[in-house]
Amino acid sequence: MTLASVQGQPRAVDALQAALRTGSVHHAYLFAGPEGVGKELAAVGLAQALTCPEAPEVGCGTCASCTRIARGLHPDVTWVMPDDERVSRGLAGRSDFTGTPSRELRVEQIRQLQERLALRGLESKRKVAILVSAEQMNVQAQNAFLKTLEEPPSETTLILVASAMDRLLPTIRSRCSKVHFSPLPVELVAQHVQKERKLDADTAALAAVMSGGSLGRALALDVKALAQRKEVITAFESLRGNDIPGLLRFAEAHGGSREDADAALELLLLWTRDVSLMKAEAEGGMANRDLKALAAEVAARTSEVSLHRRNALLESARTAIGTRNGAPRLQLERLLIELCVEGR
Repeated sequence: MTLASVQGQPRAVDALQAALRTGSVHHAYLFAGPEGVGKELAAVGLAQALTCPEAPEVGCGTCASCTRIARGLHPDVTWVMPDDERVSRGLAGRSDFTGTPSRELRVEQIRQLQERLALRGLESKRKVAILVSAEQMNVQAQNAFLKTLEEPPSETTLILVASAMDRLLPTIRSRCSKVHFSPLPVELVAQHVQKERKLDADTAALAAVMSGGSLGRALALDVKALAQRKEVITAFESLRGNDIPGLLRFAEAHGGSREDADAALELLLLWTRDVSLMKAEAEGGMANRDLKALAAEVAARTSEVSLHRRNALLESARTAIGTRNGAPRLQLERLLIELCVEGR
């Protein structure tokens, strides 16, 4: 793995390679974009380019230095991530912590990083720090990190990897050179998913579309849940305003947790897009291609205004559950009542 081998992000890679070629590497970068689109791979590639003894400013990807960076073992490349992320990656066990592993980047971790960056490099002239899920820094940690950004140690490059850039303080964002990462092309995601998970082409394509251009999410999608999507969609379309018990059963079935509710809403948003495409006679771009007949039926009896309203209500429910701490089942009940009782 090198910076040049990062796929689907030509603008981001070109910008970093240009900085390396011209010797204008910034002391701090903010790699911003959706999860699973190559931000961390690019951070590894940049760290390799900055420290590789075989191909300086490029990175060979195969020498001992580059290999250890990719494995997270290079003494001059420091990784900082929330404790629960370390556990999920197998870098630590739950028994290593006295309580529940934190989802935040804590001020203690930032202070440890600052102490380490104050030391001279052991093998390389340049030191690199990669902060994974940088947006998870709590306020105290962000304020402490500001000092490092304002007075960066010499020969040091800081790389903040963030999926929610707006959660970082404006003062942190303004002191970093921003590199934006876009959702990956659906075709690229589908190819990787089909190869790595041994799926058929249609299932891989559906996983790619549902992942929103995130290879990480596509690879993690539950294939069983993909197979059950027909049941969710057909059950949703069969709901009627005069069947209150049916509405409540649907909400109960899919509102057991935030994860379940979010998955159902994401699927219904994608389905609403499919119906809109069918109405616009552009069904070639549908994700649920095996449900074309149902999409055509729904499109025939639903106006464009109603589809826009449906989409807005689905998005509103998803936001309420995901960012406003709304009760999943209650939000689904409210959504279904607004859609079905008050008119689709």
